[in-house]
Amino acid sequence: MGDNPVAGVAPRTQSKMTRVKNKSAANVQITAEQLLREAQERQLEHVAPTPRQKITDPEELAEFRMKQRKHYEDAIRKNRGLIGNWIKYATWEDGNQEYERARSIYERALDVEHRNTTLWLKYAEMEMKQKQVNHARNIWDRAVTIMPRANTFWQKYTYMEEVLGNIVNARQVFERWMQWHPDEQAWYSYINFEMRYKEFDKARGVYERLIRCHGDVKHWIKYAKFEKYQNLIPNARAVFERAVEYFGEDNLDPTLFLAFARFEEDCKEHERARAIYTLALAKIPKAECEELYNAFTKYEKKYGDRSRVEDVIVNKRKYMYEEEVKSNPANYDAWFDYVRLSEEEGVLDTTRDVYERAIANVPPAAEKNLWRRYVYLWINYAVFEELVAKDAARTREVYDACLRLIPHSTFTFAKIWLLYAHFEIRQKDPKAARKVLGKALGMCPTEKLYKGYIELELQMREFDRCRTLYNKYLEFNPANCNTWTKYAELEAILGDVERARGIYELAVEQPLLDMPEVLWKAYIDFETELEEFDKARDLYERLLQKTQHVKVWIAYAEFEAAMEHDDMVAQTRHVYETGEKEVRKGGDKTQRLLLLESWRDFERDFGDEISLKRVQDKMPKRVRKRREVFADDGTSEGWEEYHDYIYPDEEAKGPNLKLLQFAKMWKAGKMQLPGAAAPSAAAEASATTETSKDDASGSAGDPPTEEKTGGAGGSDFIAAEAFSGAKPGYVFKQGPQGVGYYADA
Repeated sequence: MGDNPVAGVAPRTQSKMTRVKNKSAANVQITAEQLLREAQERQLEHVAPTPRQKITDPEELAEFRMKQRKHYEDAIRKNRGLIGNWIKYATWEDGNQEYERARSIYERALDVEHRNTTLWLKYAEMEMKQKQVNHARNIWDRAVTIMPRANTFWQKYTYMEEVLGNIVNARQVFERWMQWHPDEQAWYSYINFEMRYKEFDKARGVYERLIRCHGDVKHWIKYAKFEKYQNLIPNARAVFERAVEYFGEDNLDPTLFLAFARFEEDCKEHERARAIYTLALAKIPKAECEELYNAFTKYEKKYGDRSRVEDVIVNKRKYMYEEEVKSNPANYDAWFDYVRLSEEEGVLDTTRDVYERAIANVPPAAEKNLWRRYVYLWINYAVFEELVAKDAARTREVYDACLRLIPHSTFTFAKIWLLYAHFEIRQKDPKAARKVLGKALGMCPTEKLYKGYIELELQMREFDRCRTLYNKYLEFNPANCNTWTKYAELEAILGDVERARGIYELAVEQPLLDMPEVLWKAYIDFETELEEFDKARDLYERLLQKTQHVKVWIAYAEFEAAMEHDDMVAQTRHVYETGEKEVRKGGDKTQRLLLLESWRDFERDFGDEISLKRVQDKMPKRVRKRREVFADDGTSEGWEEYHDYIYPDEEAKGPNLKLLQFAKMWKAGKMQLPGAAAPSAAAEASATTETSKDDASGSAGDPPTEEKTGGAGGSDFIAAEAFSGAKPGYVFKQGPQGVGYYADA
């Protein structure tokens, strides 16, 4: 059975199936039961059609009819409730023109199931087909009496009467139908019926009954369109007005107003249409007015002027902002846009109302990040009251309310205090301004408050108050170098040099400063401007006792180079020499290079060839090295290249570096190493070097020369922090370039 699963199929069916290419036994064998079930499901068996009979003898015909009737009766007897058997039986008798028998079968079927819609329809259609009008009318009457909610019966009944031309009877059927308050489609069928026969008054009466039975907006609109179609404009307008009154203010529908406005627009009543749009937008909730806004905007663009169009757009934007702030009251950006829009309208009370609603949304937590945008609402509110509303009292109330609301024990906003103080100054009340800022410094002192207060007193030329504020400011934060500098500059401007110098002295003696280099520079510049060069020189010496930074040495040397006296070159050169020694002790090669470059530039401008040659002999060589990079967990991440500087004094300490010089000279063809063989391609590729020092005629901006060391293929040095095994031709040791593998000389 596994070899041929379809062996039992008839040849005709088998030929239609896909031919099996693989006829080997299947891994999973199927049973005969499964084959039969699949055959039944797929209907593979061929069922021969019933042969057609040709009957010519009346007796044979009678016998055939008797046989068919017996077949139908047996089917009915087996399943009396199956209406399809009854309909087939009656249809067969109807086809044999046995109308009495068919009528009898339908009546028997109705006794079994009198609420079957199909049965009544087939029964009535049979009578109408045979033009048995009274029989059909009787059936329709019985049907609508038994099932008055079946609209199909009523529809067929009225259609039959209308086709027969019995308009009065058709209208009576419609009236009987309307007594049951059917759905809207039945009413419109009645209206269309009256319209077909030009009975407009009767159609109007049906509309009146329709809107009383079904008071939806669409029925009112269709009623008004009906009146407009009759060219009865006052009647149509009256229908719309009745509809507005019918729904009242609590149930207004934007669709009704939209249709009403378009009706007035079609009638060229633009003022009426504009009034309808305005009323609708004022009465209907904003969430339901989007379509109205769009229609009103289009209307104003067609018939209105620019101001009216702008009003519509403003109202639409208001609606958008209302929705945004309703969905998220903490969206302060939306509130900013909303109040700006209100300010542009110019209605003070409306703008104040929007501001009050906005500032009522206090941030939920006492975190400054949450309050930053919120505080600007208060600032804009105060500016609006001062500049737009011209109400100083309300402005003061806004500032006071804002300051009461901010949790100053946690954080504060110096901007609010300063704006409040400047407002009082504009009101010509400096006493109140000082009171505000004094309160601010007592509750929550900040650097911004001190700076703003001092600037305010400076503008009013109250220098004694400025001194007092600077003293308080320095008590609050003595490490702020800018404060010391500004204080001293103030005294210098006022002409009190000794007081300014005393402030600078106090400042440089502070144990902790945030930017001491700024302070020292300001002090030195102060003495230099006063032409107190000896004191400035002493300041440099004092500063060098605190730090040996190369920038200080360079600035000191430039200061000496700017002096106009005979010993300027010698003193400047002495500073460079001393600085070079101190920086060399520090071990920072980059700082030493910066100092030497500055010294070289000085010698080029003011020295001779001998002094310039002496400085150039101190310039380092820049070499390129490799070192292993390690991750945080100690694992190797590979090698990286870096630049290093080798100074002549270091080169003298490392004799192995002579090999590099010999290699360069050999490559350049200047000399032949004793016993050296011809260089390999790898050796030539790795022995690339550059000149080590600038010539006397080189430019001032030339960088130090480079020399490549490290790597494989004939390199002289391979950096390594630990011994990782023997390498042919290399020795692992501590040398002038650090720990690593050096070429075996």
